[in-house]
Amino acid sequence: MRTQSEAHPTGVASLSAGYRDGTVQVRAVVETLLAHLADHHDEGVWISVSDTATLRGRAAELDASGPEGLPLFGIPVAVKDNIDVAGLPTTAACPAFAYSPSRDAAAVRRLRDAGAVIVGKTNLDQFATGLSGQRSPYGACESVFGGDLISGGSSSGSAVAVASAIVPVALGTDTAGSGRVPAALNGIVGLKPTRGLVGTSGVVPACRSLDCVSVFTHSTSDAATVLDVLAGPDPDDPWSRTGPPLPASTTPRLALPDDLDLDPGIAARFAQVTEVAAARADAVVRTSAEPLREAGALLYDGPWVAERLAGLAGFLAGHADDVLPVTRAVIERGRDFDAVATFRARHRLQELRAWCRDLFGRADVLLLPTVPTTFTRAEMAEDPVARNAVLGRYTQFTNLLDLAAVAVPAGFTTDGRPCGVTLVGPAFSETRLLTAAAALVPVEVS
Repeated sequence: MRTQSEAHPTGVASLSAGYRDGTVQVRAVVETLLAHLADHHDEGVWISVSDTATLRGRAAELDASGPEGLPLFGIPVAVKDNIDVAGLPTTAACPAFAYSPSRDAAAVRRLRDAGAVIVGKTNLDQFATGLSGQRSPYGACESVFGGDLISGGSSSGSAVAVASAIVPVALGTDTAGSGRVPAALNGIVGLKPTRGLVGTSGVVPACRSLDCVSVFTHSTSDAATVLDVLAGPDPDDPWSRTGPPLPASTTPRLALPDDLDLDPGIAARFAQVTEVAAARADAVVRTSAEPLREAGALLYDGPWVAERLAGLAGFLAGHADDVLPVTRAVIERGRDFDAVATFRARHRLQELRAWCRDLFGRADVLLLPTVPTTFTRAEMAEDPVARNAVLGRYTQFTNLLDLAAVAVPAGFTTDGRPCGVTLVGPAFSETRLLTAAAALVPVEVS
């Protein structure tokens, strides 16, 4: 079983330092990357990869220009294959859905403009519907920690590409936890920004009003660097928005939940983490997690599943047999909800948002386990829907309640399984969360 230290790649900060002092050149980094891609099939990680000529041409272009003014100069980046990259097909892990975009998604364009090298497109749970990483015709990649553990989804390939040291940065998406669950199961950082802070034009919708572009890195500082590039108005995204960042503190007021439902190994490790975090915080606020679980249940057991159907109804009408049965079954549940049910759910959600406003009036950040347990790929295959719901127990509420979150590694259970925690805060609290994660969580994350 691989340890976290063995999985760490060269990060954004160290690679950028090498470029600046002239000890590293982009062409050398690209050649190393090409050699890896030639020697390793990385089952289930990639759906498509930029060709050799494109990658070498990009390296030559960057080496000729130099790093000045380019915060992501020469940084290799993987992109989840529901996000458009010009020159590569977008499949959303459904071959019959595939199309060839003429331009980059807004997030990818910002990365390129900052000097990044776009390596290729990564595997995902089909149509970003799932948290296991097992719902794809392109394979089901295992966690980097082995033992047949699932990699987590839906951004499975992106997380494994970072955790296995292929690239230092990858883009995912996160509607129900897709940028945080795989981070926890692969021992890396997963940042889910505020809805609308990073533009989603050029992203295949999953649940359009809730979708976010997420970021995988190995450190909170690298995540902050990438977010600085990605954040900003997207004129082609009607959901795009900006807001003033909330102030950060290394000793924030910390909210801790009292009524978690975790497996014993995760519970024991989470207790160790919270003991240290509480000692480092300015104050501790106890809270119930039940309102969060109730809000999260609305995503798949409430009318928001109909929003997934709204985005794919036309494709399903002509290609139902081209969609995986488990994916199709989840999406078609949207037919069970009418307008009355939708409004009732929205009214209840508003009450839960008011509860959240009160909580974050008393606390700056909320600390939660990212996942309540882990599953093997064999276990996931036995009951894919119910076990998917378990994985999202402490992630699914976040976008519905208009919150930001960052997932960070928090060591291992006594039997060697990865454990992650998530810091959650109000909209536009990304800097606060990244600062708090580095200060409070008692493992190396930067």
